[in-house]
Amino acid sequence: MIVVIAGGHGQIALHLERFLADAGHEPVGLVRNPDHLADLAKQGARGEVVDLEKATVDQLAAAVAGADAVVFAAGAGPGSGADRKETVDRAAAALLADAAEQAGVTRYLMVSAMGTERADPDSDDVFQVYLRAKGAADDDLRARTALEWTVVRPGRLTDDEPTGRVALGEGLDRGSVTRRDVAAVLAELLVTGAGRGRTVDLVSGKVPVEQAVAALGS
Repeated sequence: MIVVIAGGHGQIALHLERFLADAGHEPVGLVRNPDHLADLAKQGARGEVVDLEKATVDQLAAAVAGADAVVFAAGAGPGSGADRKETVDRAAAALLADAAEQAGVTRYLMVSAMGTERADPDSDDVFQVYLRAKGAADDDLRARTALEWTVVRPGRLTDDEPTGRVALGEGLDRGSVTRRDVAAVLAELLVTGAGRGRTVDLVSGKVPVEQAVAALGS
């Protein structure tokens, strides 16, 4: 498979690129900063410089053309303000969906976040703005009948050692999960095709990643 990952230099994306490359697939990471291309190459990924906040749908469609799947793993980052939550976490996710549709790429994995449904609609707090932006991006994706989407909503992300065991499903209690385990779940979803049309929470648990993904069905 050829898998194009928006936000290709993020920590989850770098782990995902390594998983895919090691399994014989071709990961392509979209990055804003050309200095990051070397880091992608170390993970076995090919990089393309695309600024998701400035690219047109035609430019992004050209970048994803020929791919078997796209993954939205981009984010404005914890130090960014409310404006960039809107331009990256919501608008860029929708732009990737537009581009995928235009290029004929049907599989779309969204890395979202737990708790979007509890966002305060009136708060100016940056984290609440972030949750609203992620929720709006998820809603936009779920409305697109031309895409075979899966929305993965991890809990609190950590850099702890991965366990390879997770809880994956709807309505889970909040918890934490390692970034590498998130990437392992994404890779398994891509390889197996499981989870189409599903929105699932993801936290550390007791079930091996392969079994947890398989339980979602195709």
